[in-house]
Amino acid sequence: MGNEFESVCDDFYVNLRVGTQLGLPQQRETLIHFFEQIQKSFPDMTRFRRSEQTELTLEEDRERDSYRWLSVDAARLACGHVNPESIQDALKLHHTVLDHAPHALGLSMVEIDHMDVVFGFDLEFAGNHDEVIAESLMADSPLSGLLDEAGAKAVDVQPSITVSLSDDQRLQARIDVVTRSAGQPGRASEFGPEAISVFLVLRRYWGDRGREPVEELLNSMSARAEVLAQSFVVPKIIVPIRSAIATRS
Repeated sequence: MGNEFESVCDDFYVNLRVGTQLGLPQQRETLIHFFEQIQKSFPDMTRFRRSEQTELTLEEDRERDSYRWLSVDAARLACGHVNPESIQDALKLHHTVLDHAPHALGLSMVEIDHMDVVFGFDLEFAGNHDEVIAESLMADSPLSGLLDEAGAKAVDVQPSITVSLSDDQRLQARIDVVTRSAGQPGRASEFGPEAISVFLVLRRYWGDRGREPVEELLNSMSARAEVLAQSFVVPKIIVPIRSAIATRS
């Protein structure tokens, strides 16, 4: 099955994030060994760099339409596949990372605080992102009444909502809409070709409850995210944003 979301946005990606309560190893030999194990399965992941003081990243060429990346920092393991051929193709990297992390990094289920599966949608627009979001998602909201004030202009409209999907509230879904054209005094008309991002985040907290195998959990969370993206995110969020962008193009 192909990637059904590639036609509704400029970039679509599937990310995995694992948050730990104890710090991940920072020894050079340990980290290099881990990255080498991943590289054996994905030999095009050749770019190795330190992006922040404690974050190391291994990735494919970002100039390609589709690429994978992996990062390790002090308390988080993350990876992603941008513009995968299918959801299952994206999960190959995530499963490989979860397979190697226990013995290569010493990652134990006991120390995992939460795991996120993220579906991301980027829509490029060189204009006022916040006006687009206000028009497409907030027009019928009482909050948009502030825009009726004389001379009012949207400069920071980034709605977010989190809901529980389980009785114990340990499985949650969050929608984040992120704009990148916040107004600056004296520069209100300068907007670069940035992307509006919509994130669907499914998060599973463990706490003191039983711990499902992470491989099974990854599959079930991804399947749930796909259904939510099909039934809600695309028709109710992505399509209206695209329509608002189209009226300004």
